[in-house]
Amino acid sequence: MQSMNWARRLWLGLLAGGAGLALQLHQVALWPTQAYGWALAAACLGAAGLSARWGGARGGRRTTLWTAARLGGLLLACGLFSFAVTGLHASIQVGQLDSALEGQDLDVVGVVQAMPQRQDLGWRFRFQVESAKRAGKPVSVPEQIYLGWYGQEGHDSGWRLTALPEPVQAGERWRLRVRLKAPHGHMNPRGFDYELWLFEQGVGATGYVRTGGRDPLPQRLAQTWAHPVEWWRQTVRDRLLDRLAPWGDGAAPGPNLAGIVAALVTGDQAAIDRSDWDVFRATGVAHLMSISGLHVTMFAWLATLWVGWCWRMSALWGFQGALRWPAAHVGAWSGLALAALYAVFSGWGVPAQRTLWMLTVVVVLRVSARQWPLALIWLLAGAVVLVIDPWAFLQAGFWLSFVAVGVLMASSGQGPIKASQAMSSPFMPERLDAANDGVKALRLGMGLGSLRLQGAGAGVLGLFKTWISGPFGGRVLGLLREQAVVTLALAPLTLLFFGQLSVVGLLANLVAIPWVTLVVTPLALLGMIWSEAWVWAALCLQPLAAWLSWLASWPLASLSTAMPPVGLALLALVGAVCWVLPAPRALKVLSLPLLWPVLFWSHPRPPPGTFELLAADVGQGNAVLVRTASHSLLYDAGPRYSAESDAGHRVLVPLLAQMGERLDRLVLSHRDSDHTGGGAAVLAMQPQADLWTSLEDDHPLHRLRSPWTRCQAGQSWVWDGVRFEVLHPFADGPNKSPEAGPGEASRQRLPRIKPNAVSCVLRISDQNASALLTGDIEAPQEAQLVQSGLSRVDVLLVPHHGSKTSSSAPFLEALQPRLALVQAGYRNRFGHPAAPVLARYEDMNITVVDSAHCGAATWRSQAPDRWVCERERARRYWHHAPP
Repeated sequence: MQSMNWARRLWLGLLAGGAGLALQLHQVALWPTQAYGWALAAACLGAAGLSARWGGARGGRRTTLWTAARLGGLLLACGLFSFAVTGLHASIQVGQLDSALEGQDLDVVGVVQAMPQRQDLGWRFRFQVESAKRAGKPVSVPEQIYLGWYGQEGHDSGWRLTALPEPVQAGERWRLRVRLKAPHGHMNPRGFDYELWLFEQGVGATGYVRTGGRDPLPQRLAQTWAHPVEWWRQTVRDRLLDRLAPWGDGAAPGPNLAGIVAALVTGDQAAIDRSDWDVFRATGVAHLMSISGLHVTMFAWLATLWVGWCWRMSALWGFQGALRWPAAHVGAWSGLALAALYAVFSGWGVPAQRTLWMLTVVVVLRVSARQWPLALIWLLAGAVVLVIDPWAFLQAGFWLSFVAVGVLMASSGQGPIKASQAMSSPFMPERLDAANDGVKALRLGMGLGSLRLQGAGAGVLGLFKTWISGPFGGRVLGLLREQAVVTLALAPLTLLFFGQLSVVGLLANLVAIPWVTLVVTPLALLGMIWSEAWVWAALCLQPLAAWLSWLASWPLASLSTAMPPVGLALLALVGAVCWVLPAPRALKVLSLPLLWPVLFWSHPRPPPGTFELLAADVGQGNAVLVRTASHSLLYDAGPRYSAESDAGHRVLVPLLAQMGERLDRLVLSHRDSDHTGGGAAVLAMQPQADLWTSLEDDHPLHRLRSPWTRCQAGQSWVWDGVRFEVLHPFADGPNKSPEAGPGEASRQRLPRIKPNAVSCVLRISDQNASALLTGDIEAPQEAQLVQSGLSRVDVLLVPHHGSKTSSSAPFLEALQPRLALVQAGYRNRFGHPAAPVLARYEDMNITVVDSAHCGAATWRSQAPDRWVCERERARRYWHHAPP
């Protein structure tokens, strides 16, 4: 009874610590370091005092109220302790870049800290700064920065090629001229938190290497041994890519097999093409295609078996020391140590770290010769991860793997067991797919490893018969059951975090898990000492890639729904757990309604007769989502960031998916890449949407959607009581194309005119309010619109991102908007919005909201005086506050 009371108190203490951690992670701003220190001291003193009095009164009687009060005090002390420790950790996590140094030319000397990521444009790498100077004078910058060194320079109408930078290698010391800025990412509803990722990695600034004609050339100073593991990883990756060039240079059809093998060996996920990732996610096997917690767990298990066997054999061979320590303990510690080396070589990624810490807890409890409740092992492992990395609490991967293990433990129906038995429940990686399938792969591997050949004459047929008639068949059935249990239990969390659930995931993983884990990955690792094994690994991947591509092509390969609110997702999780755990049938039936909101959740839409604008944070470019009661329109598709990245894939496609949006129309104002960069990705995701543009007839985007409609003044339509009008370009303007009309594509090439002059201008209005979306029109086009008779609006999308060429005084006087939205990148190279333009808006008492300070901005016509800034609504202490 005493042990059970102790276990119960520890359980409650861990939960209280988790609550304190969650509270600290929701702080908008950090307290002074001294405040966290005082909080920590108070928590320690309070816990010590309450614990001493608890133990000293064992023989006396207490009232229930007094006992509950002491227990509450201990739990409060645990929560305060966790709160204070996390705050102290955050206070020393990352140094701040002085805002006065942003955008300045700095000469830095330092070492390439990690294996560079190769891109079509050049390199991206982490750089450890040793010294920094500005105009010859020393300055202070964060120790770790993230740099890009590009051989191409962006331009409004495309990308022009310059000399590619020379190769960069981990451990090299360089002298570079750079421009830095504070960590600043896009802030969109439920979008990827880039600033949190940088904060967790300890990166204090981002920037790029300057290689202009007036800048000193980058200088390689020396090859150091500061980061030997990263240097080794890069050497292995480069040798692998050279050996598998025929499978990775586009010469062979199909997936980039060289990139997949490189990811399996070195953890370089950037080596996998974006199209291949799309297939892996649709089939639920993304976790298998890079080093993750599953691979670390399998490596630890295999190493444990191998070392344990060798230790037992050494006793038979006469080694007396083998009798002093149990083979199980030696194998467990050796497997853990070898798994740590494997995790370090793989890049010491966050999923591998979490897995290693959890396995450490299991091994320590295993050798303690004490019976531990499974639930307590589960909580202790999670607590260790959160102590080391508190921000894992906000990562989807942590929750998916953590809940998956808990469900498997609970569904087994076992009570307290020895910790050695818990080794059959591995702790898994960061995505749902691994949470679903990691434990199955390990158990399947254990089933294969437990088979024994019955003599030297046992052949393949006899082995197969042993599998079928022996315990292997039961293990396979258990594999299927566990897959179904975890899939059902984690479906609500998957829809909450990703808005997507792979329907064919069970079928795909039944083939992919044993094939990748037991065949492809060992061959890929063997290639480090015998390069021909990489060729065999690529050949083994070919049939699997064809199988996955076929599954991904199924019409219902994956289920996509709008991401539900957190509260509804948690209720659905409770309902799903009730279904998979041993519970009365009546309780299972009663839990069904909890699943309904998540499966059929739809994002709230504006009431009929009103509309909503969501100006997405896409950096230097335009992208505005317009929603009515039953229709959606996207005005522009954001910029193209690089040859392999654009706002469509990075921002708009995830945003539309998590909102469950089906676009009726995509309007591309003009051809500049900061307005059309994400168009291809959006059209691929939204095949039902029609396309309106002012692009030239032979533009590549027109081949993706035919027929298409050319924007011309005078076009209008009404959706749900909301009127949409095209005000520009005029039919008799320089963009006139007599043979092109709505719904047909003329082959007549447009005259060579400035793209901004033919921007589609769209006015949206209901009975209460109106908005004007302007593209990149400039002063001459503004004058034309004023002459045609502009009326007042409530919201104005600032023309040309706030350029000096636009926002003329007569134009603003005619519109008199309440709110002006500027979509421009933070510290963009064009200087948008320009200071004179901002002064003009201020003189006219027009409120200006820019995406660099606001993030995504939401405005609703039924409340025209109010708007919501995502950067303010979701602000946390790691988010950048622009000056």
